[in-house]
Amino acid sequence: MTEVLSNHQARVQIKDLLLRAYIGIKEEEINNQQDVIINICLTYDAAEAISRNEITAALNYRTITKQIISHVDGNRFALLERLTHEVLSIVMEHAAVQWARVEIDKPHALRYAESVSVCLEAHR
Repeated sequence: MTEVLSNHQARVQIKDLLLRAYIGIKEEEINNQQDVIINICLTYDAAEAISRNEITAALNYRTITKQIISHVDGNRFALLERLTHEVLSIVMEHAAVQWARVEIDKPHALRYAESVSVCLEAHR
């Protein structure tokens, strides 16, 4: 196959990861788990993965997702900002990740609103 692209920057999106956590500062929030919806977008250089066509040459987004699930599911966080920062830190622990954006929604956090979300980004 002819080489068409010189830029092998891959954009990976993990969409609508639905987990449950204790999130908030009110007594009801401290005592009851709530849904959080996590969306992650990240980039990495996929040249080796494209060339070798082997999983060992690619960024393993399954591993990243498992780490996030383990960290978030059932745990306690006072602020959505802190939770978002911690998830972004997990993503950025992977040296291959060049840029990442994490957005976490807390459905029905405000009356009359579908959700409230916090979004943070990081890059190398």
